[in-house]
Amino acid sequence: MSSQIAVAEKPKRGQESFLEDPRTRKALNIAVKTIVGVIVLAYAVFPVLWTISAAFNPTSSLRGQQLIPANPTLENFREILEDEPFFTWLWNSIKLATIGSLTGGAITTLSAYAFSRYRFWGRGTMLGGILLIQVFPNLLAMVALYALLLTIGQYFPEFGLNSHGGLILIYAGGALGFNVWLMKGFFDSIPRDLDESAYVDGASQTVVFFKIILPLVRPMIAVVMVLSFFGIFGDWFLPNLMLTDEKLYPLMLGLQTFIGNNYAQNWGPFAAGAVLGAIPQLIVYFTLQDWIVGGLTAGSVKG
Repeated sequence: MSSQIAVAEKPKRGQESFLEDPRTRKALNIAVKTIVGVIVLAYAVFPVLWTISAAFNPTSSLRGQQLIPANPTLENFREILEDEPFFTWLWNSIKLATIGSLTGGAITTLSAYAFSRYRFWGRGTMLGGILLIQVFPNLLAMVALYALLLTIGQYFPEFGLNSHGGLILIYAGGALGFNVWLMKGFFDSIPRDLDESAYVDGASQTVVFFKIILPLVRPMIAVVMVLSFFGIFGDWFLPNLMLTDEKLYPLMLGLQTFIGNNYAQNWGPFAAGAVLGAIPQLIVYFTLQDWIVGGLTAGSVKG
């Protein structure tokens, strides 16, 4: 008996599944991306718009607040600007963020360069240890950091508790693990032929690093420093734990005094201070915008 083989007929035009149409799939893809983008944008922008609205709200209360105040006023800005500690808090935040990001960026760059270009005993173990530390939440280190600054302060009060020096020490090494891995990957993308060619021409290691390698990684250094600057500028938890003198408060901790009282919460001045506090961060971002974009995209193509 001859075997019969059943051959499935191809669907005719018009009988194709609705989702198999390329134009339909493309339209659905665009629609899904648009919906997700709108949701993410609303999630990010709405708190900013609400804070700006509260800054111009004359009632200094969030109850019954409208996104567009009926009677906008600058009274909250006048109140916060006439409050002397505000400028002290703002300066403290700028100082901590600038010194902390510059110090951390320098340590990160040198460490990542060493891990990328040199082979030494314990290199793999140290890289693995740095990566392992990032698994644990930062909250676990607070007790140890507090005890460490308490001990350091007995010999060097400028770097102990209730000091900006102590905070800078923590900020300089706080994100070292993640930043070292980020910078190391960027250094690895730079061909070693550049180093070897310079060594053949008689250049020293210092010349190779500062004259050849460093100019190539400046965009990534800018990314690391800007992210560190933003993180330090907006930090509240660590200063709240380490500082007791109100004159040493950074802006985020100082603004809490407007809403920390259970009997009187001045949300208007708080929002106005938050809006004014965003200005230094915007200046830093727009000043280094080209380097930030270059640093985030340059490492995507090796060679």
